[in-house]
Amino acid sequence: MKLSLAWYERMSRRERLLSWIVAGAVAILLNLAIWSWLLGAVSRARKDLARQKAARAESAVDIKERGLWEKRDQWLRGHQPVLKSPAEASTLLDELKQVAGKHNILIENPAIGSGETTPNHQTVFASIETKSPWPPLVHFLYDVQQPESFIVFETAGLAIDSSDPTQMRGKFKIARWFAPAQRPSK
Repeated sequence: MKLSLAWYERMSRRERLLSWIVAGAVAILLNLAIWSWLLGAVSRARKDLARQKAARAESAVDIKERGLWEKRDQWLRGHQPVLKSPAEASTLLDELKQVAGKHNILIENPAIGSGETTPNHQTVFASIETKSPWPPLVHFLYDVQQPESFIVFETAGLAIDSSDPTQMRGKFKIARWFAPAQRPSK
């Protein structure tokens, strides 16, 4: 033991004090690093546990509501229209014009096109801009989007007309969702 402490005894009092301060600082930093890592691991484990609990609760709800979702799927399979041709976009635009005419809404800049195709649906869309007072626009929006019509507002923008504050300007991209080309198997 005498040999290992020889270097320590050769130090002056200031050097010894400084060596203890450095050793203490290293020990504190090492402890901080270890505790930081441990607390981070505990935090990550808690988050993971919360995520797993949420997934389990979601699965429990899915299992509980399975009958409801099967009924909805059956209803969709029985009622969702089939896309016959891209001309369905023109039909959609005609329907929108008819509903807009019913509520005295001016349609500007109409455009049509084919939309996305996913495993759950195919779409055609009509883009329109509208000008009307607020109450008829609300009735138009309500009449257009009924569950049985499979019409979805993909984008909607409303603003007060700068030239006439009693008028609303709307920009809409409205799509009709059709049954997928091949239904996903259960």
